[in-house]
Amino acid sequence: MKILLVEDEINIASFIERGLREFGHEVQTTHDGAAAWALLRRERFQLLILDIIMPGMNGLELCRKYRDAYGYASPVVMLTALGTTDQIVEGLEAGADDYIVKPFSFAELEARIQALLRRSKEESIHPVLVCGDLVLEQENHRAIRNGQSIELTVREYRLLEYLMLNQGAALTRRDIIKQVWDKEADRNMNIVDVYVNYLRAKIDKEFDTKLIHTVSGIGYRMEA
Repeated sequence: MKILLVEDEINIASFIERGLREFGHEVQTTHDGAAAWALLRRERFQLLILDIIMPGMNGLELCRKYRDAYGYASPVVMLTALGTTDQIVEGLEAGADDYIVKPFSFAELEARIQALLRRSKEESIHPVLVCGDLVLEQENHRAIRNGQSIELTVREYRLLEYLMLNQGAALTRRDIIKQVWDKEADRNMNIVDVYVNYLRAKIDKEFDTKLIHTVSGIGYRMEA
C-alpha cells in the first residue's frame, strides 16, 4: 500500500516509516503540512497518516483541505500525543477516519490500517479514478482538478473515463471511437481530436502539468 506519513518530529517519523515498511507498505514521508499538500496535489496515496501538531499547516487543517479537494477516496489516520475526547472529536470532524494516540504498537497501527481498507472496499460501490491531481468521480460524473470542479458533457465524461482507465497506454483513435462512441465505429476519426481538444481546454489549459499527451502516429495517452 502507498502511504503518506506526515510527522514533524524527524526521529519519530523515521521510526514509524521503518515500522510501516516492515509490514510491506510503500511510504513517503514529509515533515510539515505545506510540503504534504504540495505532494498530495501531484500524487495519489491509498492512505494518509497525519500528526496533528505541526508548525504551519497542522494535521487537522491538512485533513480538511484534502477532504474538500479530493473527497473521501483515501482513508486518513490521525496521530497525536493527546487522547482527550475533544481532540478525538475534532479530528473526526475534520474528516479523519481513525485516531491513534502515541505511543502505539505497530501491530495496532497495522490492524487499524487493514480495518480501514476493508471498510473502504465495502463502501466503494462507485470507484474514483485518479491521475495526478485530477480526480474523476464515477458516481456523479464529476471531474475535480486541484480542488476545482470541472463540468463535463456526457461524451466528454466517457472519453475522460476511458483515458483514465487506461493510463499510460497509447490509445489509437479507432480504439477510442469503439469504446466511447459505441456502435458508431465508422465515424470520422477527426471527432476524437475534436473531443480531446474539448477535454484539454477543461482539464489541462489552466494547469502547468499536462495530463493528455499526443502519441505521434497513434493517438493519445493519459499520464501524470
